[in-house]
Parts: sequence; structure tokens; C-alpha cells
Amino acid sequence: MTLFRRRNSQDGNTGSGLISEPYLFLNIFFAGVIMMVIIYSGIFSPDRNNYPVVCLHEMLTGKPCISCGLSHSFSLIVRGRLDEAYQWNIYGMRIFLFFIFQLLLRIVFSFYYLRIPGQRKQLIIFDITGSILLFLISFWPFIENIIHSTFMLF
Repeated sequence: MTLFRRRNSQDGNTGSGLISEPYLFLNIFFAGVIMMVIIYSGIFSPDRNNYPVVCLHEMLTGKPCISCGLSHSFSLIVRGRLDEAYQWNIYGMRIFLFFIFQLLLRIVFSFYYLRIPGQRKQLIIFDITGSILLFLISFWPFIENIIHSTFMLF
């Protein structure tokens, strides 16, 4: 089965397969975004500190936030310098692993979505549930920080 197969007009559906399959479209989109994050981490050097994206929180307040150093951390992880990555941001590895797992899940779930059409609803429910749990586990320190910061304002 191909993603862009066109059905003839006798089938009553002349749209492309990818457009008529939002789940596949979203998986490809998210896989592309994750690949861009990994490529970004490989292109920009932690040694040269040439990152085009800067921390707005640190620029405005002069204080680092919980996500400061993630770009450095990701770049160091891509280069295999894990001890240094941990020094830049203690949560860098868990966030990087979240992205890697999500990239693998996008590929695997898309494959099964195409191969086992009778199980698509269950697959999507499993994907959503697992991804939410993985997100909460990976980003919990950030969520906790946001909640704490919000209550400190009141």
C-alpha cells in the first residue's frame, strides 16, 4: 500500500491516501519536526556557542530558567559527550530520549497503521495514551516548575 495511491473515480474517492489519513500525516509531520531538532543539535556547536535560538526568559530577567542549556545539552548528547550534556541541563537526556522514542514510535505506529487496518482505532488509542504518559514522565520537572511559578504569582 502506498501513501499517495489514487483511487479511481469508480471507488467514489479520488483523494490522496496521505491527506485522507490524518494519523499518517501527523506522524510524518511530527517525525519531521523531531528530525529537525536532531539536525539542529548536530549543526550548531556547543563549543562555538552559535545557537540562533536564545532563552527569552534569561534575556528578560537575567536569570536562567529550567530549560536553559537544553540546546547545548542536545548538541553534546548528539556528539556523545553525555557528562557535559548533564552539566548544561540535568533534564536534557530525558527530553532528548523523549524525542528519540517519539521518532521511533512515529515510524513503528505508521507501519502498523498501514499493515493492520482492522486495528487502527486501538492503535491510535494506544499511541495517544502511551505518548501522553511518556510526555508527562519526561516533562514532569517542567510542568511542576510551571505550576510552582504560577502559584508563586498569587
